[in-house]
Amino acid sequence: MGTFDVGHPDVMDFSRAKREAGRLRQFNLSLLITDEFMHAVRENQEWQLAFPIGAVPVTLQTFAVLPAGAVLGANRGFLAVLLYLAIGAIGLPVFAGGSAGLAVFAGPSVGYLIGMPLAAWLTGFIVERLPRRSVATNGLLIFAAALVANFVLVYTLGIAGLAWRLGLTLGEAFIINLAFIPADLAKIALTAVVATAVHRAFPDLLPRRRARSTDSLDGHDSTPAANERVATDH
Repeated sequence: MGTFDVGHPDVMDFSRAKREAGRLRQFNLSLLITDEFMHAVRENQEWQLAFPIGAVPVTLQTFAVLPAGAVLGANRGFLAVLLYLAIGAIGLPVFAGGSAGLAVFAGPSVGYLIGMPLAAWLTGFIVERLPRRSVATNGLLIFAAALVANFVLVYTLGIAGLAWRLGLTLGEAFIINLAFIPADLAKIALTAVVATAVHRAFPDLLPRRRARSTDSLDGHDSTPAANERVATDH
């Protein structure tokens, strides 16, 4: 497949040179035609035209990352997503478009990838602290937890990565990131539905927080020695 990649450093330099008031002027695409593109034309092969807005594709990764935290909890969700990134890093084609390897972490999506395990952890951290009945019945709270994690971590780091790897300002990267919000809202809603159904079916799936002893809350000594004295007295 011949690929016309405007993410290439030479193309990005040309684009920045043509930038005026934050907008690209129209420019002659023939200046950027590569040998691979011409070969694809001669052989009547498929080729791809990729502009910066598509430098980070819209995928279903969010729908895998956030449920990992919402269903498994903070630590296990974090480790599950970290394992996914490790599998892709060693060469298995699990990233967007069948890509793999460490080179992906040098691309425009690096910030989003780094934010994924952190978002899974934050989602799980919040969900673990919801009342157990709410976890099983109130998808709205899970939706809010996943929304906060996605906006605070995935988007923040993703925008920073776009600005860094594409040579954009943070404002320009923010505008590009807006394209992901509608699809992500739908995926977060599905996350809440799936997590609610899973917790209703398996209420003990989330790790249980270490609760304070009721005796301690009542002002009584709940140490092992105290418990032994109580047992002896009875």
